[in-house]
Amino acid sequence: MKKIALLLFLSLMVIFAKAQETVNIRLTDSAFASVITCGAGDEFYSSFGHSAIRICDTVQNIDVVYNYGTFDFGIPHFYWNFARGRLNYSLSRSSFQNFLFEYAYEGRSVWEQRLLLSSQEVNNLFVLLETNYLPEYRHYWYDFFRDNCATRVRDMIQNCLCHRTLSPEITADTNLTYRNMIYRYTESRLLWWRLGVDIALGQHCDHRCSNYEYMFSPIEMMHQLDTMLVSDTRQPLVEPTQELLAETREPLPRSINPTLLFWLILAIVNLLTIYQWIKGWRLGWLDTILFILPFIISILVIFLWFFTDHYCTKPNLNILWASPLFLYFAIRHRKSNRWIIAIQLFMLLAAMVMTLGPLPQQLNSAILPICLTLFIRLISQLKQR
Repeated sequence: MKKIALLLFLSLMVIFAKAQETVNIRLTDSAFASVITCGAGDEFYSSFGHSAIRICDTVQNIDVVYNYGTFDFGIPHFYWNFARGRLNYSLSRSSFQNFLFEYAYEGRSVWEQRLLLSSQEVNNLFVLLETNYLPEYRHYWYDFFRDNCATRVRDMIQNCLCHRTLSPEITADTNLTYRNMIYRYTESRLLWWRLGVDIALGQHCDHRCSNYEYMFSPIEMMHQLDTMLVSDTRQPLVEPTQELLAETREPLPRSINPTLLFWLILAIVNLLTIYQWIKGWRLGWLDTILFILPFIISILVIFLWFFTDHYCTKPNLNILWASPLFLYFAIRHRKSNRWIIAIQLFMLLAAMVMTLGPLPQQLNSAILPICLTLFIRLISQLKQR
């Protein structure tokens, strides 16, 4: 942690030195800075909202928004870089009116919190942002929890302060994890996306967060700023929040709840298994389908765990149920070794326990009926032996 702080300090010194050469405009005393928070959008990646910084100096006809959430779908190997955790996000700059127009078009809400900064601190923030906007500094490797559009805004505000620091208030939510925060700001109509995220994310997602770490979420950062104080005067950091745009987008259509769907599949598999035991049916085709799917998911889990730079996908105990052993079972069927079956049954039991609590990793509730389905079919293979 000390090394990271030292590296950050040295980087800031370089930025400030470069700023003196590149930024020649000094804002007037009437200039102000504010945090802009945008509400959820229709896509999953936008369901957590968005954050940006506004700098306004009417005397010099400056009213711009600095946005750390910009990425380009057209860059070479975009999806491959995204999958490996090596996607470059960048800082963009646009006029305040154009920024508002874009979110009004999408029907998303927008709030503004004016920062109670001194004239020097507003100018410091402007210098930092303008220097960060230079081509050699504007790009960064995106990290959903530790380095995104919200954390960059938070850190820039902290770095512009003169001889004082931010002081987040301690709340009753200090035991929440990153996963809890994802659930809080994921719409109930995005349950399939939530299941996918829970499968992809590992134990780091269950880290107990401080109030400062909560601010990876734009909406949560807005709430934190409302109660945040500065260290010297213990005065509020922001003025009361103002709504600039009200939400007008249509609510997303409801989808089938994955947990209910998998319980239904479990009931059907149970019925087929009972008939298999009574009438001697051979359900090799069913086992092939059921066992190939967790094997395919296991390839994804292993890739994200061992072959990417993502912080939040390591380690991932979904491997207990989404196991590569299921390829063996899909090929061997009732000829599978009983000890290998026993090992996988134990792994499934462990996964089922983790769906009931967050230790050592919280698994999605939809995993429970999946595990039970696989468990029953493995028991059936033992019975056939």
